[in-house]
Amino acid sequence: MGSCKKEEDPSLGDPPTAADATFTYEATSNPNVIEFTAGNNNLVAKWDFGNGTSAEGSVVTASYPLKGTYTVTLTVFNSGGSKSSSQDIVIAEDDFSQLNDPLYSILTGGTSGPGSKTWVIDSTRDGHIGVHPLNSANIGEWWKAERLEKSGTGLYTDAYVFHLNAFKFDHKTNGTAYVHNSQASNFPDGVENKADFDVPMQDMMGETWTLKKNETDTTLEISGSAFIGLYTGVRTYKVHTISENELVLTYGDEKDADRGWYIRLRPSDYPVDNGGGGETTGYSLPIDFEDATNDPEFKVFGGTGLSIIDNSVSGGANTSSRILEVVHGNETWAGFYVNLDKKLDFSGADSMISVMIYAPNTGRMRVKLENSAKTSEFIEKDVDVTKAGEWIEVKVGFSDAAVDTFDRLVLFPGWKDDGETAETGTYYIDNISQK
Repeated sequence: MGSCKKEEDPSLGDPPTAADATFTYEATSNPNVIEFTAGNNNLVAKWDFGNGTSAEGSVVTASYPLKGTYTVTLTVFNSGGSKSSSQDIVIAEDDFSQLNDPLYSILTGGTSGPGSKTWVIDSTRDGHIGVHPLNSANIGEWWKAERLEKSGTGLYTDAYVFHLNAFKFDHKTNGTAYVHNSQASNFPDGVENKADFDVPMQDMMGETWTLKKNETDTTLEISGSAFIGLYTGVRTYKVHTISENELVLTYGDEKDADRGWYIRLRPSDYPVDNGGGGETTGYSLPIDFEDATNDPEFKVFGGTGLSIIDNSVSGGANTSSRILEVVHGNETWAGFYVNLDKKLDFSGADSMISVMIYAPNTGRMRVKLENSAKTSEFIEKDVDVTKAGEWIEVKVGFSDAAVDTFDRLVLFPGWKDDGETAETGTYYIDNISQK
């Protein structure tokens, strides 16, 4: 008879100990910004700050704009396993200055507003929801809903309330929500309605929302069972564009890893166009911000914040009274656009786009022209910004651009090539013209 001997499993090493998972913390010069230090800096360290945000690293910081007690958890890893420890930290006072982030202000109404803002699906607008290949820049490539296409379903009756206090989130369903047909098996009481399913669902109040930013995108996470738009099994959304009166979110699909969705929202008190084709009325060039009764409406993306302000950097080449302040988002693709009232023609002497810019650093700006009705048609060019801390005029030639095609102007101040670190900071823009 033969015999066999069980081979021993290869050793993975000893797991971290309780001592390895210890950490210390102390306030920075701002008592609402805390620095955390892991006890063992030789291990992979992941942090849950108890405020809806997280980080990785041996020494990290977290911001706590609102007073309260927060449970912070550190988990350390090695080849042998992991170990966690938690501590409560107490934030004594509110620091509302941390909530002045343009995204927070737009989403909730800001610290000077009522404390919350209600958003609804922009159902009377063509293209308020759509499908595209996941991560495609051309959202809605596969399908875009026509205005009121899902009328009579639970999709249009929902409302989404973002509170600034404690970052609370209310999903008001009015008794019925709308889920994709691939999710129907999870809702046995659902009823098919216009290809997807109405499902009975009570209002989901007091959940939380969290914005997370990194070098490539800004994500919005919703806690609990609440969600936004047509439910596809996910509760994490990328902020595609955001402005005072529009929020476009993209998201994935639990049942199809290649399918992406988007949803277009508007404030509940914002007048609807009652059947218009979508974008706001266009504006003519030049745009110089001098007429306060006709300020152009810009759309932002990539975490960018915009305000039309008095010229706080007046002097040199630009002494106009009002300018556009651009707080660059932390994404590589961060910028803003404006729709124009007519198609551009560069076939004559006026073959360039000119922009006055006051930049915090030298670098580049990308200027892009799009067909608003078909955004896959575009032309884009980069221009060097050769001076910082003063107004300069930059010009980009578009004599090679197709005639009567482009009616949207997109600007990317602080442009970095894809994959490079985003050039954050505050830029000032004025006198956008065709020359």
